[in-house]
Amino acid sequence: MWAEGGGTVRVDGRHHRVWGAHAGPAPAHDVGIWLGAYKRRMLDMTGRLADGWLPSHAYAALDALPAMNAIIDEAALGAGRSPADVRRLYNIAGTFTGSGRGFLQGPAGVWAEQLAELTLEQGMSAYILASDDPDDIRRFAAEVVPGVRELVDAGRAGSGAPAAEDRPRPAETGAEAGGRGASPATTTGSAPVTVTPARTGGGVPALGFLPTPDDGTRLADVQVWDESTRPTGPAPDPARTYTPGEQAAGRHLVDVHDHLRQELAEVRRLVEEVTSGAMDPGLARSHINTMTMRQNNWTVGVYCESYCRVVTTHHTIEDQTLFPRLRRADPRLVPVVDRLEQEHHAIHEVLEGVDRALVAFVAEPDGHKALRAAMDLLTDTLLSHLSYEERELVEPLARLGLH
Repeated sequence: MWAEGGGTVRVDGRHHRVWGAHAGPAPAHDVGIWLGAYKRRMLDMTGRLADGWLPSHAYAALDALPAMNAIIDEAALGAGRSPADVRRLYNIAGTFTGSGRGFLQGPAGVWAEQLAELTLEQGMSAYILASDDPDDIRRFAAEVVPGVRELVDAGRAGSGAPAAEDRPRPAETGAEAGGRGASPATTTGSAPVTVTPARTGGGVPALGFLPTPDDGTRLADVQVWDESTRPTGPAPDPARTYTPGEQAAGRHLVDVHDHLRQELAEVRRLVEEVTSGAMDPGLARSHINTMTMRQNNWTVGVYCESYCRVVTTHHTIEDQTLFPRLRRADPRLVPVVDRLEQEHHAIHEVLEGVDRALVAFVAEPDGHKALRAAMDLLTDTLLSHLSYEERELVEPLARLGLH
């Protein structure tokens, strides 16, 4: 019917009849067909024939996506197509009020990290938010989408690859992202140390919140920098007011940092539990307990490595996108941004120390001592750095914007 000059259509079919339908108007572009397929036969058809695959998270959970994608890829190749011919989209839903312990259950920064991971690992190129809440839609558009784009841009630059080789490229709409991104973080349980002090002390009242203060607690015997030499940025204008959107831009940094603090507390709790067991000789008297301890050691390693990767990705994004823009937008921030970037390098060295301590932990009898010391130093440096960054940047981010 949409063929140019298609004329009148008459079909005397077995089940349906069309007598005298008139064609038009013709579409301005090809109309693709997306299939919301889940079982093997339809996934195979998607790979052979469809233009896109559009599953929903409620029916295709994260752990099911790799196998489903593999079926589509295999079917596409068998039909002489490229897997990139089948675009991957994902219907999603979540909440911005969660603690970050599940998929899309937390602040916008958590959403951005998890969706960027899907872009990297599964080649998803568009995310459709299932919500009719105006606030959720605004936050998705204003905070999540730009965050995903920053993550995948940073990941793409870091990998040296333009995009995933076997997945479709993203189209240019507001809810889409392409390339490579960061890993999702996981949070469970409670923390043995307080890593999110009450928000008291200095700040900008007009922002509606205060940066997280440094409570001065230090666990390690050494420090990797002299905190007294940290520069300060320009003083905020006391007469300035901030729109809700500007306040959200400043709050975004605190939300991301709060998630890092929560994750750090969880990793510390896990390290404390496992290393405490490692120091009790009674736990190693049976083969079963020995196996359990070994498994717990590896679990600690996975959690620590995952957390270190999240911190590194966060700092990479700031170094490559946020800091250069702040330097250009307000030259008075240059000394602060330069110092923050220097501290990123120092924290990277601390993370390398955690990695070495993990190796010792699983290989040496008293490796738990080195791991505890490394985690104490990471806690001191990271929490101090996050508080300093919030103190200096939440107001500029509100004033200048995130992007």
